[in-house]
Amino acid sequence: MKYLMTLFWGFLIGQAVNYIGSSLTGGMYNFFIATIIGLVGAVIVILIGLVVPKNDKTTAH
Repeated sequence: MKYLMTLFWGFLIGQAVNYIGSSLTGGMYNFFIATIIGLVGAVIVILIGLVVPKNDKTTAH
């Protein structure tokens, strides 16, 4: 479920960033490009989360 939510938020943030960016630069808003960029960004975030080791607090010092 956390991967689905990450993809969902990546989609939404990608749309918002593309809309604001295209408005600021005077370009055209492209839904398809915004979707691809948002989902690729979300997949990168998921992969980073899988690669980075978790902090194990059960180890006694």
